[in-house]
Amino acid sequence: MRASKRRRQGIFHNFQRSLEGLSAFRSLEELILDNNLLGDDLVLPGLPQLHTLTLNKNRITDLECLLDHLAEVTPALEYLSLLGNVACPNELVSLEKDEEDYKRYRCFVLHKLPNLKFLDARKVTRQEREEALVRGAFMKVVKPKASSGDLAASAFPEEHHYTPLPSASRELTSHRGVLGKCRYVYYGKNSEGNRFIRDDQL
Repeated sequence: MRASKRRRQGIFHNFQRSLEGLSAFRSLEELILDNNLLGDDLVLPGLPQLHTLTLNKNRITDLECLLDHLAEVTPALEYLSLLGNVACPNELVSLEKDEEDYKRYRCFVLHKLPNLKFLDARKVTRQEREEALVRGAFMKVVKPKASSGDLAASAFPEEHHYTPLPSASRELTSHRGVLGKCRYVYYGKNSEGNRFIRDDQL
C-alpha cells in the first residue's frame, strides 16, 4: 500500500490530459484525477488492481461511455467519485437538477458497475443495489439530438425568434393595447334562467 501511495503522490497529482504513463503501473490501487480537465475522450489502460478512482470536477458528459470503459479496464473498482462533472447530475453542476435526477444516476451507475461499494462518497445500500438490478437498465439519460430547425434557429437567432405575442405589442416601450374582434353573438337560447321567464314578462 505504501508503494502505491508514493506513486500516486509523486506522479498522478500533476497529470493534465495525457494518461499514457499509467500503463507502467498495472498494480496501482488508488488513482486521484480530480481537476484535470478530462473529458469524454478519457482512456485508461488496464488496471486490474485499481479499487479507488476519483474523477471529480472534470469535463465528463457521456456517462454510459465512461462506465463501459471502466467496467472493461478496472474490474476491481469499488470506490468511484464523479462529482462536479456534467455526467453526475446534481446541484453542484446545475441548479435544474434535483435529488431524483441523482437517484436515477446512481441506479444506472450501479447497473453498469455492480461491484461498487461507494459512489460519490456515499455508501451503496442494499436497496440501491436491488433497485439497480431491476430498473438500472432503464435509467439511462438520452440526450436529444439537435434537429435542422434547431440548427437554423441557432444560426439566425433574431430572425427565427418565436413569441406568442401579437406583432403590435412586441416592443417593450410600446404601451398601446391590442384590439381583437369576435363574431360570436349570444342569443340566450341555452341559458337555464330563460326557462322561468314567460313571454308576457318580456
